[in-house]
Order: sequence, then C-alpha cells, then structure tokens
Amino acid sequence: MDTVPRIQPVDSPPTREPRFCNSAEEAISQLESLYAESTGFLRERLKEAIARGGSLTRYRACYPEVRIVTNSYAQVDSRLSFGHVSEPGTYATTITRPDLFREYLLQQIGLLLENHGVPVSIGQSDTPLPIHFAISDDTEAKFPEAGSESGIGFPLRDLFDVPDLGGTNDDIVNGNLTSADDGAKPLAPFTAQRVDYSLARLRHYTATSEEHFQPFVLFTNYQFYVDEFIRYARDAIADKHSAYSSLVAPGDHILSNSSQDIPAIPRMPQMPAYHLVRDDGKGITLVNIGVGPSNAKTATDHIAVLRPRAWLMLGHCAGLRNGQSLGDYVLAHGYLREDQVLDKDLPVWIPVPALAEIQIALESAVEEVTKFTGYNLKRIMRTGTVATIDNRNWELRSTSGPIKRLSQSRAIALDMESATIAANGFRFRVPYGTLLCVSDKPLHGELKLPGMATQFYSEQVRKHLKIGVKALESLRAMPLEFLHSRKLRSFDETAFL
Repeated sequence: MDTVPRIQPVDSPPTREPRFCNSAEEAISQLESLYAESTGFLRERLKEAIARGGSLTRYRACYPEVRIVTNSYAQVDSRLSFGHVSEPGTYATTITRPDLFREYLLQQIGLLLENHGVPVSIGQSDTPLPIHFAISDDTEAKFPEAGSESGIGFPLRDLFDVPDLGGTNDDIVNGNLTSADDGAKPLAPFTAQRVDYSLARLRHYTATSEEHFQPFVLFTNYQFYVDEFIRYARDAIADKHSAYSSLVAPGDHILSNSSQDIPAIPRMPQMPAYHLVRDDGKGITLVNIGVGPSNAKTATDHIAVLRPRAWLMLGHCAGLRNGQSLGDYVLAHGYLREDQVLDKDLPVWIPVPALAEIQIALESAVEEVTKFTGYNLKRIMRTGTVATIDNRNWELRSTSGPIKRLSQSRAIALDMESATIAANGFRFRVPYGTLLCVSDKPLHGELKLPGMATQFYSEQVRKHLKIGVKALESLRAMPLEFLHSRKLRSFDETAFL
C-alpha cells in the first residue's frame, strides 16, 4: 500500500516577465492588467470547482507588485516628505485594487519616477491573492456571501489560498521595516493583503462600499450628527452652486436628488457611514463610530488604508473646568491617553502633537460660524488637553484616581474616542484633529440628563457639524504636499504616502 502523500498539482496564470515603465500611466495600466488576470483566473476556477463539487488541482494567483531599484540618493525638494526612497537599494510593494487607488498610485509612482530618474518594474509578486479578496467585489458571480464555504461542498483552503495573518499586519506603519526574503524594503505603508482585509472590514462595519469613501473624514459619537449631516447634504445637493453631487447612505443607496428618501436596510451596521460626494472625488465622509476607544481604533485602522487627506473628530465631551459652559467648544492641542487600545502599537510615552494646519482650519471655522473672533473667541472655545478614557463611568471612581490625574494633566475635557483617533492618525500618517462640544460637567454637578440633552443637541449640533465641514473644505484647498508634512514622518519612511 502506497503511504507517500500525493503532491497536489498547482494551476496558476501564465508567468509574466516584469515590465519596466517610465510613466505612471503605463505602470498603472500594467498593474490593472496583472490584477485583472489574477482575480479573473481565481474566479473562473472557483466557478468550475463549485460546478464539479471539488478539484484534484490547487489554484494560485498572486498580487502584482511595484518595484524600484536605485543606486543613488535622490536629489529632491527638501520640503517634500514622501515620493522618494531614503537610500539606494531595492524597494517593492504588492498592489491590490489598482482601479480604486488609481489617483493615489498615479501620484506616488509619478513622484518616484521624477525623483529617482529610473523606471519602475511592474510584475507578479510571490504573495498569493486569497480567494476571499479575489471575489469580494464580483457583483456578477453568485458566490456564497463573503466566500462562505456553506453550500460549496469543499473547504476553500483545500483548493485556494486564504488570508494569511502573517502578511496582514501593521509591522510597516509601526516602524518594523524589515526586508523581504529577496532583500527588498517596503515601498508602501500597507501590503496588498492588509489593504484587502481592511476593505472587507469597511464594508462590514459601515455597510457602504469602499469606492464611496471620500478623502476628508469626520468621525462622531452620536446619531444627532448623522441626522444633521444628512440635512446638510440635502441642502448642498439642492444648491446649484454647490460642488457636491450626491449622498451615499448605508446599503450603497445613492441620493442625487435632495427630495429622495434614504431607503431602510434590514440591519444597520455597527458604524454607519455617509458620503457627501463631489465630482472631483474630494468630498466628505461622516462615520458614526459610536461610543468607546475600541470602535475608534477599529474605524481608523481600516479607513487608513484608503490614505485619506485628513480626519477630524467631532463629538461631545465632559467639560472639566468650572468656567466652561454647556455648548462651549474644545479644540484639542494635546491628549491624555488612557484609552489603552493602542498602547502596544504606539506607546503612551510617544507625544501626539497638534498639527498647525488642522488647528488653524478648525479655529477659523469656529470664528466663521459663530462670529466670535480674536479675544472674544475665548468666550465659547477653549484650547487645551483632551483626556480619553476607557471607563464610561469614570466619575464613580475615587478622586485619588482618574480625577487627580486629570487635574495634574491640565485636561479641560474628557471623552472616549478623541485621543484614539488622533493617535491612530499619527501612527498611520493621516493628518488629524479634534473639536469637541461640552455636553455635561460631571465634576460640577451638571450631568447629561435627558431633558437637558435634548435642548442642548437641538441648539448646538447644527453649528458644530457646519464647523467641521468648513474646516475640511479649507483643508481641501491645501496642496497634499503641504498638509502631509514631515511632522508625521519618522527617520526611515516608505516612499509611498
């Protein structure tokens, strides 16, 4: 009896020689071709395997990659914080969804070509493309939901590659810039598998497809802001002079007419997202992350792969100073991090600084909306440290605990999300900022009671949301190179932003 295991044959797309490209357009065209070939191959083989009830052959296709080899240090504008590698060597990154990231890749590859004067190589990587990610955006094939094995008749992993956590991590953005087996250093902050993983998570958590996300993002922790954002979007769409053209709601429902209703979906997602779209692709996304640092981390972990231009936190907070009033604004210029969810990725001893461009945009928007300027602005807005904590009922602890630390830190407000969002912005090199609105003062006996809350929300949310939108609109006018400055970059960075 033969006891030697039989080696399962592997079927793959034809091997393609790398192509050297001297233009970003040519490089992206080749990336699109290779990616389409890999995903098309896997989809067809899956259809065949389902029809036959299995296969004796294993199937594998790989992600395409961008690679550059340079023997010289780049001579670049010292003001530019990205678009070039730091030293001679070989650099590479796998690529997914070149259609989705077309504008991003045009810029990043274009800068590489301009700054180094050598072609980029586009070819097949040796990183397998998991079947789940190959079929995730296939709207024609009737595959089981999310690649489920239910009803297929065989385990997917028997015939296809599945997501590998070994290549789906944050080692690069966390500063662990290890070289690949062939010696190539990372060219981009995220691998293709890490990006695909987050795209799938975004669809799950927000109930909208990744192509609807806009490059300017607002996070909030209350439904009231969603309601106001929808009203704002309807007015913007109805305005003939507005550049906004549509609103995308959970379920991928697109409203291009201000009078359209938003259809209900069977089940609202954990973090519903709404997208106010502009024809130039520079609109605004609002995500209701709910309450807590875990949600804040989850949302930013995944939205970061889309490389947004900026994100802001708009929400409510507890005012910690007696001189504050309900409805006052708090512009964070520092953070006391007691959320704990990012401590292993970004230790608490690392400062999370305020970004001047964001601070100026937010303060200017407050002045424009409220009509308070100069010294009078202090009547309604304080700038200072915001504490983020993971205990919603922190007030019940002894004053020797969190309350003492809050006083020592000079904090002026407390919430459960802002420091997490700022810290992840710092970690992922995404410009960040926080503008909160005081909704209660628990240390001074002004609690968030139902009646008070209703009156407060109706008076303040509209102004607060408008301030956030105007701040992002002013940031939109800034060149990307100016907003993404060196303050978010470490000693040894990837060339891609």
